[in-house]
Order: sequence, then structure tokens, then C-alpha cells
Amino acid sequence: MSRILIVEDEAIIRSALKRLLERHDHQVSEAGSVAEALSLEPQGFDLVISDLRLPGEPGTDLIARAAPVPVLIMTSYASMRSAVEALKLGAVDYVAKPFDHDELLETVARVLHQQATQQGEPPDVTEPGGTRQTMIGNCPAMQVVYTRIRKSAPADVTVLVQGESGTGKELVARALHQQSRRASAPLICVNCAAIPETLIESELFGHEKGAFTGASASRTGLVEAADGGTLFLDEIGELPLDAQARLLRVLQEGEIRKIGSVETRHVDVRLIAATHRDLRGLSKTGEFRLDLYYRLNVMQIDLPPLREREDDILQIADVLLEKACRRHEREGLRLSRAARRTIRDYPWPGNVRELENALERGVILAEGHLIHPDDLGLAAGPRPLPEPVAEGSGLAAPVEPEATEEEDLSLEDYFQHFVLEHQDQMSETELAQKLGISRKCLWERRQRLGIPRKKGPRRTTG
Repeated sequence: MSRILIVEDEAIIRSALKRLLERHDHQVSEAGSVAEALSLEPQGFDLVISDLRLPGEPGTDLIARAAPVPVLIMTSYASMRSAVEALKLGAVDYVAKPFDHDELLETVARVLHQQATQQGEPPDVTEPGGTRQTMIGNCPAMQVVYTRIRKSAPADVTVLVQGESGTGKELVARALHQQSRRASAPLICVNCAAIPETLIESELFGHEKGAFTGASASRTGLVEAADGGTLFLDEIGELPLDAQARLLRVLQEGEIRKIGSVETRHVDVRLIAATHRDLRGLSKTGEFRLDLYYRLNVMQIDLPPLREREDDILQIADVLLEKACRRHEREGLRLSRAARRTIRDYPWPGNVRELENALERGVILAEGHLIHPDDLGLAAGPRPLPEPVAEGSGLAAPVEPEATEEEDLSLEDYFQHFVLEHQDQMSETELAQKLGISRKCLWERRQRLGIPRKKGPRRTTG
């Protein structure tokens, strides 16, 4: 289902267009002006349909500010001049009002199809040891990531990378840096969660000799070390408020001031930030500055968790397995069918990092030429769930895998057992949460395994 944002100040036209698109299975949000549209974060949509003439800023202002999301312009003044100007500014197309419903739907379908088929090539990334690798995966969510990297890298804007731990946020930062005009300058990576709160300001901004107890010499901060290049701040949600204020000045004025110094210095740094936390939510509780969040979120890249990349999981596993085999000099090892099934169905709360560790374990423990599920260390004991199941819930303990593939209780068997036993007491959302998968994934596995949804009791009228 495509997400479309309609920007139109006339409520009658806006609601009519919304109903038309929703009848054709699109998810629609509305705004009456450019400012209102920006508050809805247009980069999270698949398409923006905007009137040309709006109160305040014109609809064409959304073209650059919604990029890379395409903007379709509507205009009552369907002159060739206004249409050409909109296209020159980067509009994907235009439609004249009053518009023909079929023509509009055809244009929307064509634009969305073009977006879906313009798949980005996975970028190459040089790792710290000098090894060059290509980012792995071709699922739709990763195609969006590749496109965002390709378009954002040369633009030299601040980028916020969001995703769970272990999804590859630093890999995205390296790709952005290496495809930017700053590629020949340094990339400085900092994990904000790994530096004690008392030292983080000194590490980032530097200090003068005698600025505090123990400051026996002057020190250059990491922001200054990244001058001319890129600064990657991982886990930026852990940054203390005082350091947030200093970082905001770097972004606003391009200036830093060492701790204990009265002098400021100009720096030219491109910032890439990453977090697994909800920064907007943290701003409501006073833990993160809202003005800094807006400065960081010029371009946002959302990394999908591994459990939502079902088409990519085995491809990633094969690449990581090959690397692990080379490291441990065990070329020729392969995953058994049961091991591949386990990898495909496991919820991967630790994402790619957990998958890499499981394969490393498998390479070390495998006896023959095949890696079995018990070598991976994923199937032993209770199946991993995102939260513990309460006592007395009736959930039977999973069966331990046996030595042979034929006797192994696969994760599909466990899935089927769990769903059939609990669907009378749980909603689809609760089932998905307990299994650590999305509702869409739950529905797809029901279809694949032929498990019908339990229908509720039919209502009777008296």
C-alpha cells in the first residue's frame, strides 16, 4: 500500500481526492499548506501531490524539501508556462484542475511504478582494514536505503540514520562518506554511548591545559579532527544535554570552542548521526533537544531490522559464512537444510551482528562438512522471543533438536504449534509481538503453512 500526501488548501478538493485514492488502496494523509506538509515529514511518503497555489509558500517549494520523494503538482492555471516551471524545478509531473479521475489515477500509478523500478545499486564500502565490500540485500526496504545513500551523499547535508542495534548504521555512514565530495578527507567515528558522560565534551570538542583536574596538556577534539571531512556520531541519543548544546552550535555556526578556552574556531564538518532511539520522543521528556533533532534530521535513512528482510537473510548468511570460513581456514563448509530453515525463521533480535556471531560459532563447532542448527546455538533452550512469556500461559516448551534433520522440530513447526495453541486468546498483533515478527510476516507465514485465522463467534440478533 503506497503512502501519499495531499497538499491542497481547498477542503472539498482535498477530501474528494483523498476518497478517490483510498478507493484504489492508497494510504492518504492531508495538509493545507507547505508548512503543514513539512510537519508531517513528507520524506516518509511514497508520493506528494500538491497544489501549485497555496497560502504562504507555493507547492513547488516542496520539491526540494521532500526529496527524494517525487512531487506531483496540481494547478488550476494549466498554462504551459506554469507546467514547464514546475517541471524545471524538479516536479515529477503535473495535472490540470479540474482533473479527470482516470487520468489522475494513471499518472499516480505510473509515478509510483517508476519509483519502485528505479532500484538503487548496493553501494561499495571500504572497511577500516582496507577491505572493500558491497552492501548486501535487494529487498524493497534496502532499495530505499541505497537510493537515499546515492542521493544524499553528494548533497553534503546532515543525515540521521535510524535502526536497531546491529543493522549496519556505521556501514551506511561509511557509504555516505565515501560517495561524498569529502571522500579524501577523514571520517571520524564516535560511539557516544561508549564514552563516559564526564569525558564526552572533552573528547568531542577538546580542552585547554588546566581546564579541569587532570587536563595536563591541551587536546584537540574529534570534531576538529574531522575538519574538512565527516563526523559520524553513533548512538547520539546518549549525548548529554550540555554536549548537545555545543553540537548545535557546530551545526548552526560551524564553530567550536575548547573547554577552558575563550576563543572559537571555525570548522567545516559534515555530520552523520545514528540512533536506535526515538529522538522526537526523547525531546518530549527533555532528554534530547528538539532544535538539535530538527538540525540532525535534514535527511533520514531508516534501516530495516533483519527479521523484516526475509528475502535477504540467506544471502547475507552465505556471504558472512564465506568470510568466517576463510578466517578459520575451513573452506567448503555449508549450511544444512535445517540450518538454513532455522536462519530464515529466527527473529534475530541482534540483527546482522547476531547472525555473524551465530555463523562464526557454527564454523568453529561443525564436525563434518555441514553446519547443523545446534552448531549455530540458536535452537537450544527456549526459542528467542522479544519478551518472556508469562507463567501459566500454557505455552509448551519447545522440543530440543535431535541429531538428524528429519527428527528436528523446525521453527516452522514451532510457529504452527504456537499460533494454533494461542490464537483463541490472542489478537494477531499480540501473536506477532510474541513471535517477534511483523503482522505482515505473520500473515505471510499463515499463508505459506496453510494455517487459517480463527474466526470469532458469529453475532446473532434477537
